[in-house]
Amino acid sequence: MGPDLILDLDSFFASVEQQLDPRLRGRPVGVVPVKSESTSCIAASKEARRFGVKTGTRVRDARQLCPDIVFVESRPRLYTEYHQRFVTALESRIQVAEVMSIDEAWCLLPKSVTNRTLAESFARSLKATLTSQVGDWLTYSIGIAPNRFLAKLASDMGKPDGLFMIEQADLPHCLHKLKLRDFCGIGQKMETRLISHGIRTVAQLTSATRETLHHVWGGIGGVHLWHWLRGEVTELPPTQRRVIGHSHVLPTRLRNDLGTHAVGCRLLQKAAMRLRKMDHFTCRLELFIKYTNSPTWSSDISFCDTQDTFRLLEAFEVLWDRRPRRPGLEPKATGVNLSGLAPATKVTPSLLDFDKRQQQLCGLMDAINKRYGQNTVCFGGALGALEYTPMRIAFTRIPDPETES
Repeated sequence: MGPDLILDLDSFFASVEQQLDPRLRGRPVGVVPVKSESTSCIAASKEARRFGVKTGTRVRDARQLCPDIVFVESRPRLYTEYHQRFVTALESRIQVAEVMSIDEAWCLLPKSVTNRTLAESFARSLKATLTSQVGDWLTYSIGIAPNRFLAKLASDMGKPDGLFMIEQADLPHCLHKLKLRDFCGIGQKMETRLISHGIRTVAQLTSATRETLHHVWGGIGGVHLWHWLRGEVTELPPTQRRVIGHSHVLPTRLRNDLGTHAVGCRLLQKAAMRLRKMDHFTCRLELFIKYTNSPTWSSDISFCDTQDTFRLLEAFEVLWDRRPRRPGLEPKATGVNLSGLAPATKVTPSLLDFDKRQQQLCGLMDAINKRYGQNTVCFGGALGALEYTPMRIAFTRIPDPETES
């Protein structure tokens, strides 16, 4: 029996909304960032998924697929609270090896669980604990397998509200009914590369040599996959954060130059505060604007390593002046990304471009906002957009209320 268990909350954001509002239970629900026909669902309830509505489905398309769908505006702070309740309940019963995302955790089965019967009994008991401590409307899909990669795959195979187990003796034939794109790490581009090497089915994938997968992946990732498919345990080196970013769908009244600029400034200030809390520096800023009637525009700029909001806002203005200004352009979303990240311990600030007083002022502003609430003090460029850039949430990252409210 493998020690790895992946537990995934089903349709998490939508399920929380149904938990909180019994009128939504049993009904198709779509969670959206803002109430607008031009936006897309960031989550869909199990009932909505049966009609083909999923994350990324545009509101107008979701209405066509499911005329009875109910749209609710996302409430990230509540989802974060339920996430914390979920982790607390989980840790009361099982060793949590890693919280993988806001709705998913990797756990290690107790050593006393030595066979399938005991594993199934433990998983059902774990679900009962979560139901009683987190909420009776939330459901969970559990995957158990010899390694983390296969446990994640098993949790997907049992959705929704399922329990799927893969034992060593089940490999590899239990995987053959899947499609290549069902595997984590195989997207459209990787599927195309696999097909170009004669691998069109999962059966062909599991029988491919280690050397073939190394060549297809262009590196050690293919070797790890070869071992994982055989139930072996290998771990990738820990990843480092490469970017800090924020984006926001613009409400109707801010879909103009002034509103887009204010939202961009506010998002950059949030990103800068996160940067300082991580004690990292950045050397590159990207600004992008999505339009309703034109392709997305983006531009970036490099500078000396900094964590100074003053410097970052200067760079932002340079990028802002580069934006397209054709008549009729209507912005619908904007965002910023800080990249080239490095921990402060590995950075020597430029003697010519480092202002100690500005750095101290940024730290003081952070302290005031942490103590008295976000937006207590801010840079003037964000005025007019403070109430329109609340905490946003992503499945792959748990937001920090202290810096992202």
